[in-house]
Amino acid sequence: MRVRNESLAAPIVSMEARRLRVAFYSHDTMGLGHLRRNLLVANALASSPLRPIPLLIAGVREATAFAMPPGTDCLILPALRKSSTGLYEARSLDVSIADIIALRARVIRGALEAFEPDVLIVDNVPRGALRELESALQHLRKAGRTRCVLGLRDVIDEPAAVKIEWSRLDNEDAIRDFYDEVWAYSDPTVYNLVREYRFSEELASKVRFTGYLDQRARFGLFNEDDVCPLAAHGLRAGNTCCARLVEVRTGPVWRKPLLWPNCRLIWPV
Repeated sequence: MRVRNESLAAPIVSMEARRLRVAFYSHDTMGLGHLRRNLLVANALASSPLRPIPLLIAGVREATAFAMPPGTDCLILPALRKSSTGLYEARSLDVSIADIIALRARVIRGALEAFEPDVLIVDNVPRGALRELESALQHLRKAGRTRCVLGLRDVIDEPAAVKIEWSRLDNEDAIRDFYDEVWAYSDPTVYNLVREYRFSEELASKVRFTGYLDQRARFGLFNEDDVCPLAAHGLRAGNTCCARLVEVRTGPVWRKPLLWPNCRLIWPV
């Protein structure tokens, strides 16, 4: 009996081992720290024996200006920003906050449904900006194939402020319902966020201290003459200082500091 070649294709394909897929989410409503942390983790995984396929979901188009590990791509969401009053609003689109959050939520869920990640790493905000990640997290939990990880820097804010904010956003409930682990990108002997923020026993049991993220690899991307080390706390505080520094070095050509292509500024995590 003759067997058509195409009839064999499906079993052969299904037998092939699928490489690990890792998705990253950062809302990026202010500054680049969330994106930078995810990029550092993606770089670390790319150089590991796992060799995963990374997809970054980011909230700023400037994400594409950063060097990425080979085989990595980035999905850019319509941008949000925080206004001077601390409220979210669309950065560019002339739409309401409800419309842009609905749009972003659908894009995120659609991407994760199609990509089917084995791991999702979310930076800092368990439910995403204004809960835009919640629908996707519910889908991933129901599908049951994705392990979800929340990544946290060491110092989030003053303990009292963190307690108020986390209570308002129901963060502990989100971590309990959707997340398998919490990765603290820090050393507990330097700053123990479990103790400082008085995490519940259930939440503390999910925390894994990774140590501080190694940033040396990305220093190799620049020539010595291109690098101007600068420490700035946060985007708002740093922008004026950075813009002034570039004017001193190159003349007043920098209209939007984060978009100027020939400037190499290394921002802290």
